[in-house]
Amino acid sequence: MKTDDKIPILLIGIGNEFRKDDGVGLVVARKIAAKNIRKVAVMEYSGEGTSLMEAWRHAQTVILVDAIASGGQAGTIHHFEAHRENIPANFFNYSTHAFSVAEAVELSRALGKLPEIVHVYGIEGEDFAAGAGLSVSVENKIEKLTEQIMQEITILLIRNHLIKLSPV
Repeated sequence: MKTDDKIPILLIGIGNEFRKDDGVGLVVARKIAAKNIRKVAVMEYSGEGTSLMEAWRHAQTVILVDAIASGGQAGTIHHFEAHRENIPANFFNYSTHAFSVAEAVELSRALGKLPEIVHVYGIEGEDFAAGAGLSVSVENKIEKLTEQIMQEITILLIRNHLIKLSPV
């Protein structure tokens, strides 16, 4: 597929809204989708690695948003440039899926199928039990995480000449 035919930016919110903090990726994806940004497609996924690989197959740039459980303080935001560095597999070890986000990224890299640019944003979860709603620690960081991702999207759009800055 030619670069011109690819989705310029694909944001994928990952999670399960019925496992409390595991739903944070979906919440952030919905906030960004509501902004209707040209050249940015937004999808929601459960986090199954093979589905993610299929989803980003036609994307130039991918931004993944997911809850993580590395043992850090709940609400801590992590950012990885997966096109430049490996993602610590232990950050995504709580998943109910046999094939995690980190494994999907690394397999794609090994197969030469990783998109040109891949950013992974993770927020430390506190409660992954069955049920709806986010913990206070995670809920309090939603706006900060959304703003951080919006800044990244703006930089990517400008850098790839997909939007132009207006003179003041």
